[in-house]
Amino acid sequence: MPGTLRAIYLRPGARVAVRSVDAARAVADQGLEGDHAVGGRRQITLLALESWLAACAEFGGEHPVELDPGVRRANLLVEGLDLGASIGGRIAIGEVVIEVLGETRPCELMDDDGRLGLQAALRPQRRGGVFGRIVAGGELRVGMVSAIV
Repeated sequence: MPGTLRAIYLRPGARVAVRSVDAARAVADQGLEGDHAVGGRRQITLLALESWLAACAEFGGEHPVELDPGVRRANLLVEGLDLGASIGGRIAIGEVVIEVLGETRPCELMDDDGRLGLQAALRPQRRGGVFGRIVAGGELRVGMVSAIV
C-alpha cells in the first residue's frame, strides 16, 4: 500500500530549530538542499506519522500531548509506511529513491524544553524513524505518494 509524504523539514544546523517547507530538492549521494547533513551514510531521515503519534500518546500518559513532528528533527514525515520493515530496502517518493540503511535512534535533544520522557517513548518499535542514502535525486513535495520498493 502506498504512503503519503506529509511534511518536509530542513535542519539549517546542528541544534538549530528545523524549518518546515512545502518542497525540497533531494540530491543523490548528498542529502536535501538547505539541510546541514551532507554526504555520508545519514543523508536523510524519515519519521512515520503513526509512530510519532504513538510516542506522543505514551509520552503524555493520561494527558495526551500533541507535539509538532518537527521536534523529532527528521527530514521527512510519511504516513502509511512501515519504516521498520523498510530497513535494508528502498523507499520511492516520486522520482526520489532512498536506500534505507538503519534506525534513527532518538537522542537527548528529545528531552529538551520540558519534554523529559519523549526520548524513551521514541525507542520502542523503531518509533524514532530511519535514515538512509539518496540513490536517485529529484523534487520532493508535501502530498507526494511514497512506497517501499
